Amino acid sequence: MKENTASGTALSVAKVRAAHQLIDDEPRILNDPVALRLIGQEAVEAIRADATLRSNARFAAFRAHIVMRNRYAEDCLSAAVERGVSQYVLLGAGYDTFAYRQTPWAAGLRIFEVDHPVTQAAKRESLASCGVAVPANLSFAPVNFESESLREGLARAGFDFSQAAFSSCLGVLVYLDEKSVEELFRFAGSMPPGSEIVFTFSQPDAALDARELEARAKINATVSEMGEPWRSYFEPGRLRELLLHSDFSEVSFLSPEEADERYFRGRTDALRPPRQVRLGRARV
Repeated sequence: MKENTASGTALSVAKVRAAHQLIDDEPRILNDPVALRLIGQEAVEAIRADATLRSNARFAAFRAHIVMRNRYAEDCLSAAVERGVSQYVLLGAGYDTFAYRQTPWAAGLRIFEVDHPVTQAAKRESLASCGVAVPANLSFAPVNFESESLREGLARAGFDFSQAAFSSCLGVLVYLDEKSVEELFRFAGSMPPGSEIVFTFSQPDAALDARELEARAKINATVSEMGEPWRSYFEPGRLRELLLHSDFSEVSFLSPEEADERYFRGRTDALRPPRQVRLGRARV
């Protein structure tokens, strides 16, 4: 990310979630009305005015991934709350809106949004300008993953290290070098038993077909121009190894077949399950 500049990709992802509310069919994979407020009326009208968005296959695939990853993380969080987990940490929260549309089952959670200080400040300014209130159970933890201690940042925000926590890390690992990914996993794996993390990742080029490689090349060109280049790619086996070495006891990945059954079966729009494994979860 460019120094002293808020993440452009984080805002772009919010626009993708907003587009899902506007152009895709019911049932929504992710109900996120707050995203519409965050991106502003001008952006909403631009989405509505573009008749090509719904049928654009590349955008549909990206949209499906974005809304599925949030829905999957929130489904896993709900199950963790049922087990008694009472802290939720969003690592690289970006413009995530869970805290501002939380359902009754989340009322007992303490929620911590962790992000780069500049991006977090931009989000807080957007929340204030569109009249979205910050809930009482939310704390902000400004942290630069690659130059600051995540532990210290969470401690400043009042995180309880003696209690289990659920963490989400969506759309973040690709922007970190492998050393930073390993450190993040070691930190998450140091949490008390019952803690869990859900994360997204991208597989190496060798796992992709020609169409996927073409799409990746375009994405890489765009994010590099924005000053946010992708830096790490992992095979699921390598991630499993890293997580088990970081004191996690269970590691699993959401397969395309399971994703289809859970979120895409019977859809009448262009959203389809991913072709590659891109979501994982691990429990201490």
